[in-house]
Amino acid sequence: MRQRDRERSHSKLTLSIGAAAMVAIAMLASEANAQAAEAELSPLSTVIEPLKPGVTESQVFAELAAHNEQRRSALRDYRVLRTYQVIDVKGKVHAEEVGRMEFFAPDKKTFRVDSESGSGVVRHMALNPLIRSEIETAAGKEHHDSAISADNYSLNLLGEQQVGSYRCFVAEARPKRKDKYLFEGKLWIDVQDYSVVRIEGHPASKLSFWIQRADFVRQYQKIDGFWLPQKDQTLVQVRLYGKKILTIDHRDYVVNAV
Repeated sequence: MRQRDRERSHSKLTLSIGAAAMVAIAMLASEANAQAAEAELSPLSTVIEPLKPGVTESQVFAELAAHNEQRRSALRDYRVLRTYQVIDVKGKVHAEEVGRMEFFAPDKKTFRVDSESGSGVVRHMALNPLIRSEIETAAGKEHHDSAISADNYSLNLLGEQQVGSYRCFVAEARPKRKDKYLFEGKLWIDVQDYSVVRIEGHPASKLSFWIQRADFVRQYQKIDGFWLPQKDQTLVQVRLYGKKILTIDHRDYVVNAV
């Protein structure tokens, strides 16, 4: 059972970082003083074009699962430089942590801090638990089924859209249950690789009394044939305290295949 859980956790596309980020940032209420102002999370401007004939929801889910398994089998390890920041909507950085995340197949992640600055309380209450949660999820210590699968979601295929240099299917994702580890929003899936290129949405269930709304965008990039996170951005409306933004930048990947 343990091995099956591990294989499942690495063959699925999850929102482990995004969901953990939204949960962790709830702890910022004791430290937050952001001004209430509107902020946009990298919206797309191109038009959605008609879907090619014959593309169905069940086909998309089947292709996602098959391509995820191929990538899981092929990926041996990677290293990436991560920058975590908590900022307000005027751009003031309240806390920052920079370090190296390493992944070793099938289920090990480690994180080494290179530098940290800003509020120690915010780092202790939000950033460190976020990093720890990702490491524990990879090892199977946290069992949250957040896979983009037919068990968790129904898809309403809206059409096709260009995201940078990639042609993508655009789908509205509807969670099948109220769960803070699932999301409601949109998916952009590469028409060739059947990999997720972009996700926009908000949690399917309320995160806490303090969090009135949480909207996130996650963007992926293709590195040596593997789709890996590029940037996460979560805009959170904290009750009584206004808005906070949590960003995670992923850069300088070194990827090794089997």
